[in-house]
Amino acid sequence: MKRWLVFQYAPIALFSLKSSRATSTAGKTLLTPTPYAVKMAFLDAALRHGLTQDPEALVRWLAGAVLRIGVPRHACVTGTIQTIRQEIRDGERRRNRALPPYRASIAMREFVHYRGTIRLAFDLETCSPELGALLLQTAPAINYLGKRGSFIQYLGGATQGALDASFTRPIDGDDSAPGQRSTLDDFGVKVSFAALNSYTATPVRADTDRRFVETAIPLRVYNSGPGFVHYAASEP
Repeated sequence: MKRWLVFQYAPIALFSLKSSRATSTAGKTLLTPTPYAVKMAFLDAALRHGLTQDPEALVRWLAGAVLRIGVPRHACVTGTIQTIRQEIRDGERRRNRALPPYRASIAMREFVHYRGTIRLAFDLETCSPELGALLLQTAPAINYLGKRGSFIQYLGGATQGALDASFTRPIDGDDSAPGQRSTLDDFGVKVSFAALNSYTATPVRADTDRRFVETAIPLRVYNSGPGFVHYAASEP
């Protein structure tokens, strides 16, 4: 049985996506896109290209879909310090209304250079037939994951029976899970389109709209030096 619907992409730019729990200035990147970021990319592309007329239904389908990420064989993380514009807090503005909207500041940022392909695997046992058909239509329209500028190029999609060890998997209390451990976010089981829509005031609620999953990422530290860490799936 072909259980998994797998889309393959080639990274064509540096990747960066900090944890949802990180502060604005401590921008350590994750090693992989998160299920939340991937599902948001599919939702965004479906809306932009008019592939769905019912975003609420699409959000419900995506919330119930199990998604695993196939990481490239190599990932090299480099760090840098950037000048940023930071919004002034409301309390400071109330004390001094002459303050400008933003102030200059600095922040640490990390970027990942991938060698290999990124694969997005949806478990068809958790996808409705309507969602499966919509994913096939939408996947070619996705051109970035994570931050804008983390560009990818669609290579194709296919179904397969099983996933190999290059895909992420939830730890579920398994302390022997190999690779790096990270907390990746995903859609909550009761997430609504209003909570995901940037143009509404509906807050995103922890566990309800966004949940966090302890995940094993099948990469290990292969080499490191001043300003970089090289992760690899196996010996190059």
